[in-house]
Amino acid sequence: MKRDPYEVLGVPRDADQSQIKKAFRRLARELHPDVNKDDPHAEEKFKEAAEAHEILSDPERRAIYDRYGHEGLSSRGYEPDFSGFGSFADIFDAFFGGDPFGGAFGRSRGGPVQGGDVAVAVEISLEEAARGTEVDVEYEVVDRCERCRGNGAEPGTPIETCPRCGGAGQLRAVQRTAFGQLVRSVVCDQCGGDGRIAAQPCRDCGGRGLRAVRRRIGVKVPAGIADEQRIRLSGHGHAGERGGAPGDLYVLVRVTEDERFLREGNDLVTVVDLPAPLAALGTRATVPTLDGDEEVEIEPGTQPGTVITLRGKGMPSVGRGRRGDQRVVVNVVIPRNLSERQQGLLRELADSLGEENMRDQGEESLFARVRRALR
Repeated sequence: MKRDPYEVLGVPRDADQSQIKKAFRRLARELHPDVNKDDPHAEEKFKEAAEAHEILSDPERRAIYDRYGHEGLSSRGYEPDFSGFGSFADIFDAFFGGDPFGGAFGRSRGGPVQGGDVAVAVEISLEEAARGTEVDVEYEVVDRCERCRGNGAEPGTPIETCPRCGGAGQLRAVQRTAFGQLVRSVVCDQCGGDGRIAAQPCRDCGGRGLRAVRRRIGVKVPAGIADEQRIRLSGHGHAGERGGAPGDLYVLVRVTEDERFLREGNDLVTVVDLPAPLAALGTRATVPTLDGDEEVEIEPGTQPGTVITLRGKGMPSVGRGRRGDQRVVVNVVIPRNLSERQQGLLRELADSLGEENMRDQGEESLFARVRRALR
């Protein structure tokens, strides 16, 4: 069963043409055989993406699909037909305007084409995010062949006129459609649209001029970075075509959770458990901070949920250096599993308590606050 073209391209149903084109370009690069050598289904996946683009980029076909689905398209003669194309590159060229990886899979003539972007993910701790760090990332990228310097020919050998297209760089193909035969020009699958071909293909890249290589690069993560933020490194993506600029590398930073802290923007929240008697008497408690453990003063009569603010103990702002605060929430713990002696002491304390011990003078009672809230 055919999949929903919106699902195939990963776009919403109200996507405009620029979103559809961008999604297809991204998929086309991801599914290119040069970077999917271990996936025997890469070409079929690309054809599925090409069909989805063919439907959604045509307003009439898109309207029919939205109303009647794939069956509606078939009944009106809009069944996709790739029989007029001779290769993966021909299909790519028909929908994309040329193979961005060049070489044996075809290239269309024209101006420079920028290379595609690459995305990788790294994981760091909250403390590393607070101080800033440097991480090494490895990723695969299509880069210019160093041996032939991108021209596809073995060094010292000539580049000749393509015998298949006679130097035109294009071939004429006939495609059958519901409206008859459609004659169109497609990129020559032998020279890739250049009109010239290497007499002896480069032994390292097979004449493509580009190779899939693995890179390792150190990435500086700024202090204060948040979870799911991206770092852009210009020029570290896939190589461009015909002198085009390379794409960019996007590093997605994931900050792992720290069981000691909850992050709210640049502020940190932590909880300190305190037995009820100590909350009543007042004490000092040790709390963790990004700078190490720190003692805080617990005032006598501290109530559950009281917040103590440690100024400047939170996360720094990216690029500014100013740090947020750390809020310490006091969790008053009621003792359990008391011995008889402990129970007796608590009864004696309870008997001695009066109204003046329940709240400060002038403090509104809980009942009064509830009544006010319900008005």
